[in-house]
Amino acid sequence: METARIIKIISNQYEVLKENGEHVQCVAMGKLRKHKAPVVGDIVQIQKFDSQVGIQKILPRKNELIRPSIANVDQAIIVMSCKDPDFSTVLVDRLIFSVCYANIKPILCFTKMDLIEDDDEIHQKIQDYRESGYEVYESGKGYASDELIEALKGKISVLTGQSGAGKSSLLNRIDPTFHLQTQQISKALGRGKHTTRHCELHEIAGGWVADTPGFSSMDFTHMDGLRLQSCIPDFYPYLQQCKFNDCIHIAEPNCVIRQAVEDGKINQERYEHYKEIITMIKNAKPKY
Repeated sequence: METARIIKIISNQYEVLKENGEHVQCVAMGKLRKHKAPVVGDIVQIQKFDSQVGIQKILPRKNELIRPSIANVDQAIIVMSCKDPDFSTVLVDRLIFSVCYANIKPILCFTKMDLIEDDDEIHQKIQDYRESGYEVYESGKGYASDELIEALKGKISVLTGQSGAGKSSLLNRIDPTFHLQTQQISKALGRGKHTTRHCELHEIAGGWVADTPGFSSMDFTHMDGLRLQSCIPDFYPYLQQCKFNDCIHIAEPNCVIRQAVEDGKINQERYEHYKEIITMIKNAKPKY
């Protein structure tokens, strides 16, 4: 058997990329579908039978997302518009929490930078993310894409963020052929050209990128608060110093995280957004 990665799924047809760079059309074997369905990004073992190639086994996933259905992602490019639609640190932070909870590295890309003034407070908000240790890129007319291109190289990335933030436009600037790919997909699916409903890995800038559906709200009620607090990058430098193993940094005494917030070492606004999610989680739990 050979090993390959699923890069596209249409109906029951799977396009995989073999280690030698060859693209192969496959079907999922019946015994496989009884356990779990293959998704884009899966590393699979394939075997040829007569005139067709069958997917025999899905190798263990290092992570996975439900929406879109994709596995083994290296990083999530969180795309936030500075204008039209409006800039929102609430949405950026909720997306950070979501992708980190899924064991995926967040990378922030702020688009339409050319539409805001030099003295706009958004510049300071973006700088706050940099100072908190996040990998940040800026994009817009007149902005170079070289650094972002380098970040995509050799990685499996998903783009996520609000509808209208310019995710497809961003990819088009990096690689003009992406426009042709999205047009062809839209035509094949018989859907509008400006709404992404199809999850597929596209080869761009020496890596693979999935352009995902835009969304502005997320469900956090399934999350575990204790696990979430261990996933917040802002908290990493202080977690080992925390007095209690089960501390979620809300009301516990002598909490190192809360002290770091008070001392200005952890961004106050992002901490407040974290507390909002913890409240959502608590309110969703059954009460006995």
